[in-house]
Formats: sequence, C-alpha cells, structure tokens
Amino acid sequence: MPWSTVKLNDKTCMPNIAYGTWRLPDAATSVRDALDAGFRHIDTAEAYKNESEAGDTIEQSGVPRSELFITTKFAAVDGQAVEVAIRNSLDRLGISYVDLYLIHNVRHAQPDIPTFWKKMEKIKASGLAKNIGVSNFKLEHLQQLENAQVKPAVNQIMFHPYLYDGLKPTLDYCSKNGIVVEGYSPLIPLVHVPIGKEAATNVASRYSVGPEQALLAWSRAKGVVPVTSSTKKERMEAYRAAGNLELTVEDIAELDAAGTEGAPAWEKIWNDYIASHMKKN
Repeated sequence: MPWSTVKLNDKTCMPNIAYGTWRLPDAATSVRDALDAGFRHIDTAEAYKNESEAGDTIEQSGVPRSELFITTKFAAVDGQAVEVAIRNSLDRLGISYVDLYLIHNVRHAQPDIPTFWKKMEKIKASGLAKNIGVSNFKLEHLQQLENAQVKPAVNQIMFHPYLYDGLKPTLDYCSKNGIVVEGYSPLIPLVHVPIGKEAATNVASRYSVGPEQALLAWSRAKGVVPVTSSTKKERMEAYRAAGNLELTVEDIAELDAAGTEGAPAWEKIWNDYIASHMKKN
C-alpha cells in the first residue's frame, strides 16, 4: 500500500512518512529535493536552526500550503517562552500556522508537564498550531497528561528494531489513547550492530529492494510514522518507493528477532554516546 495518511485524534490527516531536517548541512537544497521526491510532511525544530532555510524553500517550491504538513518543535532556545517561540518559528518558516507543534523533550516542559501542556493547549486554541504533541516522552511522561483537555496528537520518539521490545508498553499506551507514534532514526540498523543490517538486507533481497526500504516498511507495519532523512535525492526517492512494499509476517518476525538480538549492543552504543555528549556540554 503506497504511503498515504494517518488520522490524528482530532481527525486531521497527517502523511504517514515524514522528511526530517535534523543535522542537514544544507537544509534548503535537501528540503527542495524532498519535495521534488514527493514528500509532503516536513519535520523541523527551532533547535535545528534551519527553520528559515526550510521555510524559504517551501515558499519557493510552489507546492500549495494546503498540500503540506509542517512540524516544528519547542526547545526553549535562548530561554524563550513557548508563546514567543511559536511565533518566532512561524516567522522563520514564513507561514501563519504549523500543522503540528511538539515539545521537543520532556526537560523543556517546565515547571512540570501538566502546567506546561496548558500553554500548548492555548497555542492550539489560538490557531497557531493545528495539532500539538510531544517528543521523546516515555510512558510515565505521557501518563501525566491523561486528564488533559486536549490529548497529545503525536509522540515522536526514536524507533527502530533494536528498541522495539522496550517500547512495546509505550506503543500499546499510545494506541489505546489515540496518540500517533512517529519514529525518527528508523535506519539505525544499517550503520550500527551488523545483525540488523543483515536481517534488513535478507528481507529486502526477497523483493529486489534496498534494506532501507525494508526497515521503513517494518516501521509502518508496527503502526509507526517514520521520520527519515538523506541528502541524496535518489535515497529520498527510494524512501518514497518503500510505500509500495508490504512485508509478510515472516519478514516482520525476522526483523523483530534481529532487533531483540542486537538490542544490548545498541544500548551500549547509545549510552556511550549520551555520556560523551554530556561531557561536551
């Protein structure tokens, strides 16, 4: 089934694959190529410092605003309050509203999650964001919003086979509560821990496609909207082509098993990265 849309909890339709702009050296060119390749869901954030580049490219693309789904995220950059940050993001993007506004990380929800979320609800009510959600929230963080007037539409988290077993409770909770899960870094197994790449390559070979397409199809099979990226247009086109790939139960099970086997090695890599990042900051 080709990439299509998923309904959010207010019945808004969101494209079920997104082009992410994190760490792009030239966001303007990459976003242009992504739009040319057929992406209509563009994901950025104030912390990426490329909203202006993305916005200029979107404006110049000629793609009608009504055909686009644009996400950005709040991260208290320079200590800005969220009421100021959303307007600054819109100015940089050159648009009057975003389709989805996320709290980039739980640490940005100050002084606490329920109190901060009320500010997000006001932003939605104002029309500056059509939908509101969260990013990098664990199960215990989501549970703090059970009594919110407006439930999060989306929880965007890192998602790939090595994380699947540990994320099952979060995925189940989101499914039961009408929260769509977006998954960034879905292609991690192609660059970390060989077992995942081997499994993805094996699955892909049965369909004469690339392993990245197998992993994107796996994410979709798990009900997760992948947020993926590349600076190469041919890879963007391959990501779009993955919408035509339907995995079998056996294919999915093979990737699941590789994820379980590779999880300990990935956890060490991730913990080492976090420790190194904290030392630098």
